[in-house]
Amino acid sequence: MSSPFAHVQQLPRDPVLGITEAFVADSSPRKVNLGVGVYLDENGHVPLLDCVQQAEEELLRRKGPHSYVPIDGIAAFDNAVASLIFSGERPSLDERLVTVQALGGTGALKLGADFLRTTNPSARIWISDPSWENHRALFSAAGFEVETYPYYRADGGLDFAGLIQTLSSLPSGDILLLHACCHNPTGLDLEPYQWAEIQALAAERGVIPFLDAAYLGFADGLDADRVAIDTFAQAGLPFLVSFSFSKSLSLYGERVGALAVVTGGAAERGPVLSQIKRIARTTYSSPPSHGGATVATILNEPGLTALWHDELALMRDRIKAMREGLAERLRVQVPDRDFSFITRQRGMFSYSGLSKEAVEMLRSRFSIYALDSGRICVAALNKANLDIVAEAIATVLRESGEQSLVA
Repeated sequence: MSSPFAHVQQLPRDPVLGITEAFVADSSPRKVNLGVGVYLDENGHVPLLDCVQQAEEELLRRKGPHSYVPIDGIAAFDNAVASLIFSGERPSLDERLVTVQALGGTGALKLGADFLRTTNPSARIWISDPSWENHRALFSAAGFEVETYPYYRADGGLDFAGLIQTLSSLPSGDILLLHACCHNPTGLDLEPYQWAEIQALAAERGVIPFLDAAYLGFADGLDADRVAIDTFAQAGLPFLVSFSFSKSLSLYGERVGALAVVTGGAAERGPVLSQIKRIARTTYSSPPSHGGATVATILNEPGLTALWHDELALMRDRIKAMREGLAERLRVQVPDRDFSFITRQRGMFSYSGLSKEAVEMLRSRFSIYALDSGRICVAALNKANLDIVAEAIATVLRESGEQSLVA
């Protein structure tokens, strides 16, 4: 009898996970993984933040049972996260705001995608070109036709004119996915006046904005990084936000995130929440308790909140220092190139402009791993590997005659 799985097609490996597997198998003592999507400290480790450790110790002292949490998450978590996401705009939104705990940022995006699919099955989703690899896969899996809008120019700049031109032609009901800050992979963020123009045009066209806020706090701080969210919140129209604590609290494995939906009015809140809860119930039933309880403890205790803000600032400042260090070292070693774009980009990543061939040379000759797109994780750099990485990139540029590095 033949197997019912004999016809199953082998899919390609996830590009990021595949690089990590190759990195682990590499025996070089000088190897560096710049393909990773996590923040690493000065010693190359995923940090355990003091605020997280103290919150977990508090939870241990409480000795609570490991019960199921509600489908939409821990109430103290949902309430605190809504205040974090919307800050001063929260009071004006409360009657029409739905906030639910989700399985990290990816889980929040998936909840939002599945919900939007029920409201308008014929809608298309528009993502930036380029965007995080999983955006296309995630919305395609939800049944959407995925289109792209211009975002990154070949010269390393932001194609705002192309973005606006595309947005001007979108039909009512289509969904516009936007990176709230620290655009992944380019590191290029929109200015406040550009957010205002996008919001006004989205409202005019009847487009549904969906903001992915996976890196809030990593550009200029929590308040400054909320500019996109604030812009849409102040307009009073419906939109969605996916949020993640994976990076900002270094809680990658706990899968702690949230989906927030600003509905059109108080009468819509209950029906929207019921639909999202049904999706969650039939997908994972309820979110895990430990990560949510940890975050709720941090956000509801002022001392821990302040400590988190301080630790987040330290992570942000270290990333900026690594950007400056890499740009300066490359400037010295390859003086005929302008590397200032590295310091203009924000967040954990830099879109280096290195070609696929240059990236392959970095791997094969220097055991330095980056994505084929040329995206490198600046947060994986430290004082021990910064010179190694800079020298390797400089060598590749000189020996290959690589001309694709943006200026």
